Amino acid sequence: MSETQIAALPDVIQGGMGIAVSTWLLAREVSKTGGLGVVSATAIDSVVARRLQDGDPAEDIRRAFAHFPNPDIAEEVLHFYFKEGGRTTGAPYLDVPKLSLKPSKLTNNLLVISAFTEVWLAKENNSGLIGINLLEKIQLATPATLYGAMLAGVDYVLMGAGIPTEIPELLRQLSDNNGVKIAVDVSEAKSKHFLAFDPKQISQKVPKLNRPQFLAIISSHALAAYLAKDDKTRPDGFIVEGATAGGHNAPPRSKDAIGEDGQSKFTALDEADLTKVAKTQLPFWLAGGYGTPENLANAKALGAIGIQVGSLFALANESGFTREIKDELLDQLSTDTLNVKTDPFASPTGFPFKVVEIEGTLSGASAFDERARNCDLGYLRVPFERPQGGIGYRCPAEPLKTFEFKGGTSQHNSRSKCLCNALMADIGLGQLRVDGKVELPLVTFGSDLAGAKELSKIHPDGWSAIQVMDFLHKTN
Repeated sequence: MSETQIAALPDVIQGGMGIAVSTWLLAREVSKTGGLGVVSATAIDSVVARRLQDGDPAEDIRRAFAHFPNPDIAEEVLHFYFKEGGRTTGAPYLDVPKLSLKPSKLTNNLLVISAFTEVWLAKENNSGLIGINLLEKIQLATPATLYGAMLAGVDYVLMGAGIPTEIPELLRQLSDNNGVKIAVDVSEAKSKHFLAFDPKQISQKVPKLNRPQFLAIISSHALAAYLAKDDKTRPDGFIVEGATAGGHNAPPRSKDAIGEDGQSKFTALDEADLTKVAKTQLPFWLAGGYGTPENLANAKALGAIGIQVGSLFALANESGFTREIKDELLDQLSTDTLNVKTDPFASPTGFPFKVVEIEGTLSGASAFDERARNCDLGYLRVPFERPQGGIGYRCPAEPLKTFEFKGGTSQHNSRSKCLCNALMADIGLGQLRVDGKVELPLVTFGSDLAGAKELSKIHPDGWSAIQVMDFLHKTN
């Protein structure tokens, strides 16, 4: 890349934290100050559907819907989910259709318009850069979500939690409004399975779309080299994420992957060799423990364009965390009692997951044991081929007997937590159950607290996204 091209790249990327912690409000503020603001795509269809059922009080969603290229789809989604004035007292949320290899028309329409809405709102009256973050683990949402984001003019796509080999070509095809199909991982499959998506089912009149830049989130130099060696798989850059980052982490590579304290154990084997990443000649950013001004400078000295920061932005006023969760985290930071554990078994994906110990959340053993297991959102379900034929779906966090009946064999599934429902509760959209209880949250945060502690001393009552950007760029 030329020096001019490098200079145009943002040196701070705001992490795409989900579900909807990275809101369009947060992404827009970061973008306006020169960073790459990123919205989360995880469960975005459920997020939009539940916001509509809560009455869309600021009319933001309906304002975005009015700009969607197919008004019939906007009207259909409003018909199903919008509740004038919000749900009646004691009414649960109406769930959206679960993802599958053969999605309904409503499923695709809702994914497309939801991704469009989040990106459109982030870009409204804003000339800065906006990205969207997807998880490779949630393959069944990928094509429709990407297309919706592209209809809104998204500038960057970020993806981690897997090996995103098909995304560069998928973006090229979608930019031409071509029908696409992606290979889907299906357990016990005797043949390959694909998910198809046709943009023309959304609109026949869409012009050629901008192909966004694609950044692959990786944890190893070997994966960087693998993705970069072929035009079809080569991204436009990398985010190299270390083991202290919040949310999901790549599984440890050592044989003794679990320490005596029961947490995932990371070693030097899990550290990417940045000199080998640099040999791909693609720009890269560093993530996980880089959220200080000093580490921004250190990252650049190591050859990176800059850094990706999550936890500092998760506590910003504009993030999707409830005010109660933000205040609890700020209080624990101020009293030096914030404890983040890397749980090897909490996530149904099998990837380690960072969990903050907070009373009244699923981090407590009693709260977890008392919760009735279910899988009514199902974003982390894994498709499998039934012995008698056909495709089924299972999740380690669903009822144990159901999981075992479907052929699930994980010895740790009894410890898997329902991240889908818990992360919806993190943003105030937890489901109301028949017993009158609301789903409990489960909070994730990075384990390197240096930046958050420093910022909390400057702004003890909390901070804005702009104040995070100012903090990261201070020179003295």
